[in-house]
Amino acid sequence: MFNSQLPSMSDLPTSRQLFGSTVVAIAGAAAILVTIVLPSEYGIDPTGAGSTFGLTEMGEIKTQLAEEAAADRVSEPSKASRDAVAIGASTEEQRAAPARVDAQSPDAAIRSDQTEVVLKPGQGAEVKVDAAKGVRIGFDWSVRGGTVNFDTHADAPSISYHGYGKGKQSAGENGTLVAAFDGKHGWFWRNRTKNTVTIILKTTGTYSDVKRVV
Repeated sequence: MFNSQLPSMSDLPTSRQLFGSTVVAIAGAAAILVTIVLPSEYGIDPTGAGSTFGLTEMGEIKTQLAEEAAADRVSEPSKASRDAVAIGASTEEQRAAPARVDAQSPDAAIRSDQTEVVLKPGQGAEVKVDAAKGVRIGFDWSVRGGTVNFDTHADAPSISYHGYGKGKQSAGENGTLVAAFDGKHGWFWRNRTKNTVTIILKTTGTYSDVKRVV
């Protein structure tokens, strides 16, 4: 048996001290929530600290991606509906349908597109192409009337976010994006200026589709 000396009452924290520690802990948690969690996760920046450290833009991109994923789930037809349509197709219709060429095939047609997006102050937009893994997508985008912040990234049903690069106050970028996996690959822009700007995006490659998703 071990004998231990009981602490005296003077060594124990008082109720006032316990209350003060609790208040400090709550205040610290609230400060972290307002300055870090809300800007980085939801794009909400009541103090302005999130914009200073680049957290607000991260949260806005996450919110936009979540909204896009939700819209895709709503608009995508159910498997049962797709099966019913496939079963109902006639033999003649199937023979008449053009053969689909895989984007990775050497015979896939190279396409070129130009997309223009107008952004008001504070507004964001996203344009993506559907491409298979390994497809090379040439891009050249420029801003007429100002500069924008951008995030080049991709997503797929099992991948919510894959970053290729990002920047601030850019008047344009160009290069070649190599698809890291089968999915949607593209650009998100945010107009942080006080002027309305126009983004002109030119893309070239064997992707299957290009459209504005946000």
